[in-house]
Amino acid sequence: MTNSPHPDHDRGLEFDLATLLSRRRALGLVFGAGAVAGLAACAPSGGGTSATASATAQVTRALTECTANTPDTPEETGGPYPADGSNGPDVLTASGVVRSDITASFGGSATKAPGVPLKVTLTVMDNANGCKPLAGAAVYLWHATRDGKYSLYDQGLENENFLRGVQETDANGQLEFTTIFPGAYNGRWPHIHFEVFESMSNATKAGQILRTSQIAMTEASCNAVYATAGYESSKQNFPNTTLASDMVFGDDGGIHQLASTSGSPADGYRAALNVVI
Repeated sequence: MTNSPHPDHDRGLEFDLATLLSRRRALGLVFGAGAVAGLAACAPSGGGTSATASATAQVTRALTECTANTPDTPEETGGPYPADGSNGPDVLTASGVVRSDITASFGGSATKAPGVPLKVTLTVMDNANGCKPLAGAAVYLWHATRDGKYSLYDQGLENENFLRGVQETDANGQLEFTTIFPGAYNGRWPHIHFEVFESMSNATKAGQILRTSQIAMTEASCNAVYATAGYESSKQNFPNTTLASDMVFGDDGGIHQLASTSGSPADGYRAALNVVI
């Protein structure tokens, strides 16, 4: 892969202007540094002595800290590589896309994407219904490889569909994906894309999307991961874009989308985020 940025990470000027105005309205709900810190803390912790204890703590914290004044998770572009039928391939209608471990391709290939292990936990909450967990919703999640390429689109990966998958939220509005830490490419801060659907049926039929957004990775975790073997191109690209200069997160520093992250390159990472819609 070259160091050139992926072109046209947007749906046009009209979409970007609408998104920017929406994000700034959400930001207007935040008053002072204390409120910003509170919103950052709204992302649930990824740590815990066990998966069960961690999930319980995340749900409890989410219910406590999501209030009537909590802004919705901002609507963002899905970028040019969604594979949801809006721009070429449609992985959502493929048998096997519903899965929790998205590290390998499915269907015609079983190629596994190499990289530092990452577990992504999302808690989806209904802001219009008192921040109650949104059970039975479906989330489609996808992201770049460790060297910043996208399956089904980039040269050499047209027949791979790894790092893409769909899951249904449980009674607590929660789900967890097993994947790898995403790479960095010029023009973008390291991130993970996701779409929220009302139901699994809507997701697998490429139905109406409730929310399209992105997860921002933390600077500390990126620095640690990109210093490891295999992430050489990401290490080179990462310093070229900051959260402040990123086309998606730049207007507010990603305070509503910055994942709560724990772990290490040796042990793998956990990233968690409340998705408020």
